[in-house]
Amino acid sequence: MPPLVSICSMDEMANSQALQALAEKVRRDLALLDYPAKPWVRPHASPQGHVYDVLIIGGGQSGLAAAFGLMREKVGNILVVDENPAGREGPWVTYARMVTLRTPKHLISVDLGLPSLTFRAWWEAQYGEDGWESLGKIPRGEWMRYLIWYRETLDIPVRNETKAVLIEPVQRGLFRVRVEGAGAPETGFHLARKVVLATGIQGGGEWHVPEFIKALPKARYAHTSEAVDYAALKGGRIGILGGGASAFDNAQFALGAGVAQVRIFIRKPALPKINPIRFMENAGFLGHFSDLSDAQRYDGIDHFLSFNQPPTNDTFSRAAAYEGFAFHPGEAWLDVRETPDGVEVTTPKGRYVFDFLVLSTGLLTDSRLRRELSVLAPDIACWRDKYQAPNPNPLIDDHPYLARDFAFTAKTPEGADRLHGLFNFNYAALASLGLSASALSGMKFAAPKLVYGIVSQLFTDDAPQILADYKAYAEEEFTGVWPMPGG
Repeated sequence: MPPLVSICSMDEMANSQALQALAEKVRRDLALLDYPAKPWVRPHASPQGHVYDVLIIGGGQSGLAAAFGLMREKVGNILVVDENPAGREGPWVTYARMVTLRTPKHLISVDLGLPSLTFRAWWEAQYGEDGWESLGKIPRGEWMRYLIWYRETLDIPVRNETKAVLIEPVQRGLFRVRVEGAGAPETGFHLARKVVLATGIQGGGEWHVPEFIKALPKARYAHTSEAVDYAALKGGRIGILGGGASAFDNAQFALGAGVAQVRIFIRKPALPKINPIRFMENAGFLGHFSDLSDAQRYDGIDHFLSFNQPPTNDTFSRAAAYEGFAFHPGEAWLDVRETPDGVEVTTPKGRYVFDFLVLSTGLLTDSRLRRELSVLAPDIACWRDKYQAPNPNPLIDDHPYLARDFAFTAKTPEGADRLHGLFNFNYAALASLGLSASALSGMKFAAPKLVYGIVSQLFTDDAPQILADYKAYAEEEFTGVWPMPGG
């Protein structure tokens, strides 16, 4: 009797072959669109080492999309660095705990308009058109698989386990980026003309932990952005502060891992029912929010920040279906303290004891909180420097005031020279460009703006030399003679 081959293995083999065929189609499509094909960016040299035209910090979806966009514009002297091991970039297999993505499956994102590179093409290559029609939302793990395939198919140069720790201006249009980690070069730095911060949702500041929580031993709490060993808390009690989508993601994940009791507490009397992101996901809003006046943009983001993003209906239902789940609206945490039995949480309605606390308390956006920007943060113009709102919102005022191509702007002319070539392609772009950089739904419109800005700078920075080359161009094209021989 011949050896049995599992259906799973046969399916995996077929899927692998289908994805290889799709990858070849992507490369063929790109070859058909490869005009003009000639590289054009002038090389730059430094006695300190190789100078990249663009260094992208962050190898998740935003960094990959930025790299692909630049490569299509014949900017090939680029490098992407990411602090995580290969295949663990971004949140999808680290701290994200939702079952599916929250965005619609039809979104056009990192493919940048190439049909064969879309998630839909990737999915249908494996599961067919019927499989696509039956798909509800994109499973979180499948999105990570797609990004890995995307990176490999496009041969994007990513150096993993390389953490950027400091960006230093050397001169106008040249940066030294200090790096650490297993992938760091012996010099401990990279030189680049342009630097892109594609550092995700937290890349413009830091995750927020209320001060009264920090009085507890760190072993007693974690933010939803951190690794949590829920299996080690099996049978235990968890209290979650905050009612954002991540709170319910973690609740259902913890209960599924065997945690006995999870209670979610929010300050407001009820969960929000409206998600303004759904309105913001129309083409006009995504593509042209940055065209609005400062007053209109400020007012629009102020309205957005007045809402917490509600959990998806399926995530809420999944958490609520567990017997050990409880929801406490209108119960802010007034105090926490460690006791022999665990952590006691006091609210206006009573006291509760937990083994562990989880914080779904969002993030703070402020360039001064970023280690890699410590040298340049004093030069970066924030919204408070550019626009005086009638009703100021500190959460907006601390956002960097970005140009329409995601370039940082400066407080002074001297600062402008130091910042020239530095681009902010992360969630801190929210106030200036709306849903854009790290928001998948905005990637279709955001990435081309970024790429245009970088390429424009590369060209105009070298304009004198390029124009000199243009005027010196003397390659003869016409080879005819007159009168004709024998005429």
